[in-house]
Amino acid sequence: MKVLVVGGGAREHAIVDALLCGGAEVYCFMPMVNPGIKKAAKGYAIGKLDDNASVVELATKNDIKLAVIGPEAPLEAGMADELEKAGIGCVGPTRELAQLETSKGFTRNLLRKYNIDASPKFRIFDKNNIGGAEAFLNELGRYVVKPDGLTGGKGVKVLGEHLQTKGEALAYCSKVLETHKSVIVEEKLEGEEFSLQTLTDGNSFLHFPPVQDHKRAFENDTGANTGGMGSYSDANLLLPFLTEGDVEAAKKTTEQVSAAIKQELGSYKGVIYGGFIKTSSGIKLIEYNARFGDPEAMNVLPLLKTNFVEICKAVVEGKLSGVSAEFDNKATVCKYVVPQGYPENPKAGKITVPTDTKALIYYASVDEKDGGIWTTNSRGVAFVGMGDTIGEAEQIAEDAASKVTGAVYHRRDIGTKELVQKRVEHIRQITGGNDA
Repeated sequence: MKVLVVGGGAREHAIVDALLCGGAEVYCFMPMVNPGIKKAAKGYAIGKLDDNASVVELATKNDIKLAVIGPEAPLEAGMADELEKAGIGCVGPTRELAQLETSKGFTRNLLRKYNIDASPKFRIFDKNNIGGAEAFLNELGRYVVKPDGLTGGKGVKVLGEHLQTKGEALAYCSKVLETHKSVIVEEKLEGEEFSLQTLTDGNSFLHFPPVQDHKRAFENDTGANTGGMGSYSDANLLLPFLTEGDVEAAKKTTEQVSAAIKQELGSYKGVIYGGFIKTSSGIKLIEYNARFGDPEAMNVLPLLKTNFVEICKAVVEGKLSGVSAEFDNKATVCKYVVPQGYPENPKAGKITVPTDTKALIYYASVDEKDGGIWTTNSRGVAFVGMGDTIGEAEQIAEDAASKVTGAVYHRRDIGTKELVQKRVEHIRQITGGNDA
């Protein structure tokens, strides 16, 4: 079966690999040449990720009937709408349904309207009611400020980390309103975050194992927020600080949200990826994304034993209830190698990537030129180790990442016993040791 993948990062490289394992002939539309995808794809085109016309042209020219959209920008641009108009089934929601990611206000209001009890205290402010923001900040005490729209995972500001005073928070609210229709102020939740990625056809659900991402640039969770420096999953398809009940609570929220959005706008077809947090008062929703996570896709797609092409086909055809997905009981650790200075002052340069490794290699934002691989301003190469334990998977990922030469760095602590234990202890502290 011919399948088109939109996007050219490591997440899309993982999607391409999973489709190839399922026997697909893969074509790709990407912003620049990804060496891994180039090698794997039957054909590709280069262009802007919101260029709907060129994507439809590539699909129709190659008689493609199924597309998988990787990043959020094409979803916001209505690419799924245009592909479907051309008779091409799409794993990815329409522009209207993608508001689940593209408008945090839409999602919070949806949960409120349908009495889905997973939100922190929040209020949405625009230019008309921004005068009430100071009183709400006072009421919350601890808070987070979020632009209502896409920010590449870097627009959220947290008191005590990015904002030191109430004055700074109010100034940031005003700054956000210069470029966004509204800004959301929420209570700051204390706990451990995790990602739950779910494929749905609007009625049935395929939940992937939970993953924990690491946003901070440097070891010990210091430095600026990034798109994600790496992530891990556990062999029992839980996480060391989660119970089965925690994961079931997150799944229930996603299924309720899917039912709510169906009532409002119609069937959602694609990935609903929830960023959840385990707190002393249960599992809460931080936000939803309308696509696979990057790096989290690289943890879960290699674990999938069921044919991914058949799953994607079932999503598009509304037949997901007929698919029973199985996963390998393996732990995974993903580590991103990034240019020196990333994310604030990245320095692009030539790198060499090891081939003698047990790790899976997924290319992200790199250029192939002058007979070599060059980093750009963003994340470079992701290495994924798989093993019977998180420790075993971490050693495989670390061995590969540390062999990359050039002006690069990576977080050596992701997946280590020390860091994982720190997460477990954190949950013990905030829950009183009742259910870590």
